Amino acid sequence: MEKEKIAAIVKRIDHTILAPVTTWAEIKALLDEAIAYQVASVALPMSYIKDAADYAQGRVVVQCPIGYPAGYTTTAVKVFEIEDAKRNGATEFDMVINLGWVKDKRWQDLENEIRACKAAAGDLILKVIVEAGLLTEEEKVKMCEIITTAGADFIKTATGYNTTWEGYNKGVATVEDVELFKRHLGPGVRIKAAGGMYTLEDAYKFVALGAERLGSKALLGIAREEGFQPET
Repeated sequence: MEKEKIAAIVKRIDHTILAPVTTWAEIKALLDEAIAYQVASVALPMSYIKDAADYAQGRVVVQCPIGYPAGYTTTAVKVFEIEDAKRNGATEFDMVINLGWVKDKRWQDLENEIRACKAAAGDLILKVIVEAGLLTEEEKVKMCEIITTAGADFIKTATGYNTTWEGYNKGVATVEDVELFKRHLGPGVRIKAAGGMYTLEDAYKFVALGAERLGSKALLGIAREEGFQPET
């Protein structure tokens, strides 16, 4: 794959390290890599956000997961997490929806929660994680409508964490889901495809479909293996 196509992928990567045993040394190495390659952002454990923001000094966007990974904390807790992460230097937020509310068809509660989280984020970017692999097509369409109405900035396919439920597609982004989102989202709501990208061709497929962000732990390493290097 030519350098320009690889660059189009790299600049969309939300470079991620969210394992429970993540250490500061690992985060610092990820930050150095992210800064060098100028990825879109880094996604880090909340307890390290301040350390990361202080270290990065604005050289890369520091993103914080909210309600992660299950999404069933209360709205007040999610709002507080956003406010706390903002104070600590995060400038993007990836929020997991309450999937039980989806199954109960509590659409207004879902809209209210997303709206409250966007109000807490203010002018900063809020991405809404819907765990598409756990939703029916009808539920996906409804979440597109709610996310649009509530004013969020992105819809995101999955956390990549909730991979053990019966019938779940292991948290990977799919062409079908991204195409469905594209059809049903309102103007201005962007798409983040997360998971399931094991080659640069996989990633470019989602870019071509209109995904503005790509959530991945591995993509930058794959790009590097293909010979892609940061500008010097």
